[in-house]
Amino acid sequence: MTLFESAVRPVLFRVGGGDAEKAHEFTLGRLARLGERSRALMRGRFATDAPVEVFGVKFPNAVGLAAGMDKNGVALRSWPALGFGFVEVGTVTAKPQPGNDKPRLFRLRDSEAIINRMGFNNAGAAALASRLEALGPVGVPLGISLGKSKVTPLAEAVEDYLTSYRLLHSYADYIAVNVSSPNTPGLRTLQDKSAVAELLTALAGDTPVLVKIAPDLTEPAIAELLEVCLSHGAAGVIATNTTLARAGLAASDQPRAGEAGGLSGRPLTEKARQVVHFVHTETAGRLPIIGVGGLLTPDDAARMLDAGASLVQLYTGFIYHGPALVRGAARAAAAHRARAEAETR
Repeated sequence: MTLFESAVRPVLFRVGGGDAEKAHEFTLGRLARLGERSRALMRGRFATDAPVEVFGVKFPNAVGLAAGMDKNGVALRSWPALGFGFVEVGTVTAKPQPGNDKPRLFRLRDSEAIINRMGFNNAGAAALASRLEALGPVGVPLGISLGKSKVTPLAEAVEDYLTSYRLLHSYADYIAVNVSSPNTPGLRTLQDKSAVAELLTALAGDTPVLVKIAPDLTEPAIAELLEVCLSHGAAGVIATNTTLARAGLAASDQPRAGEAGGLSGRPLTEKARQVVHFVHTETAGRLPIIGVGGLLTPDDAARMLDAGASLVQLYTGFIYHGPALVRGAARAAAAHRARAEAETR
């Protein structure tokens, strides 16, 4: 058991009387206030130098922070110090929005899982652009996840995404198009091939654009979406978002199964890996994949890379296991890459 698991996590899980969102905000606030000396100490302990280049972007290591952890980019200086080789902020929308009613974030501890129905709560694309302008370079590649504003009708979704894109693409090393969150009504209909084609056409430019897909799509639906991604210039796929399924929960967590929202964590591990494998096989490796979903151990990360991912992201695993998992996953990714290169010699 790491120091985080034995000492830090129990304290964080008690913040706000056990309210997961209050603990999240508390943690972000602390990370935002860390000074350079503290960040340097953390870098010395957790950073892993294992460079990899994917869709034309050079990453210091293959492990990133998934969207949702730091929606408004308030702690961007601290994430690289915790070992992350890239950071994805957002999901951000063209218009500021408060998100869904609270409570909307729930820990399922025995399942090492989380249910959230946050609803893209964020300060808006213009506010994020101002913060990134003032901050300057982060030190690692920055991804920005874009979503549709809740008040925007689906018929106007493309223009809504385009508004955010115009404000933010110059600050991003890649743009993630989030059409797969289960927490904005109607959003997942934008995974339809015609909608994805329209989005990718509108967002075409010098900044790589990746499409984030749900784990709940059927394989034929994923295949259709991938065909559009390949034909309309997507730089890659992020697989996967959270799931609406509730399989794999521990008995003690079953009372939470009825909570609305997306499930992440251990119950998603195998499903996310299967989707990554399908995407890799279906595209014959032509679309780089960022694998995310249920990565709780370094071995989970290695298996995701074995399935065909080029990069991986952490969210729930980081909440339960802290920066030691980032370091372990980055080292596992480096070892995986070394083995793959040796096999090709």
